[in-house]
Amino acid sequence: MILKNKKIGVAITGSFCTFSQLFPQLEALVHEGAIIQTICSDSAQTIDCRFGNHDDFLQKIEAITGSPPIRTIPQAEPIGPKKLLDALLIFPCTGNTIAKLANGITDSPVLMAAKAHLRNERPLIISISTNDALSMNLKNIGVLMNTKYIYFVPFGQDDPEKKTHSMVAHTDRIIPTIEAALDGVQYQPVLISPKR
Repeated sequence: MILKNKKIGVAITGSFCTFSQLFPQLEALVHEGAIIQTICSDSAQTIDCRFGNHDDFLQKIEAITGSPPIRTIPQAEPIGPKKLLDALLIFPCTGNTIAKLANGITDSPVLMAAKAHLRNERPLIISISTNDALSMNLKNIGVLMNTKYIYFVPFGQDDPEKKTHSMVAHTDRIIPTIEAALDGVQYQPVLISPKR
């Protein structure tokens, strides 16, 4: 297994509708033998919504990975100087996170983890989930696609008729995308539409 004993960070932001896809992917990464460290944004660790309770969510990710998530900026900062991760996946990656990452803003545990990790010139993988991918955030996605050490899980429109600007990642391709990124390659094809 390519990911056996690889230290993979999974940074989780507040696209709550995709959390049901997160758990099977965490389980798959663990099954591959990866050592998983989760990092939660402020929203992901504090907001209750129709998709679930934040306490239940935190308990479930800890049960799957065997370790508590990083929950603060100071906890995330050592990822860089201590070189704690081989690869970092942001899943789900909201439009808010995309915009801040593209513009060098570091105001959450997830963004600090990304900044700290990139200083080591190691792969950062983005699994997008945003309603403005084909509008306000298209320019930011373009910036990130042209940034060294940043890779994308293949993505496409999830509802072209009702949500014309929305795009989400094909999460079933997370593992091969991480494997390719560890070799310095963008998994292809990166644009697959529509996602249904």
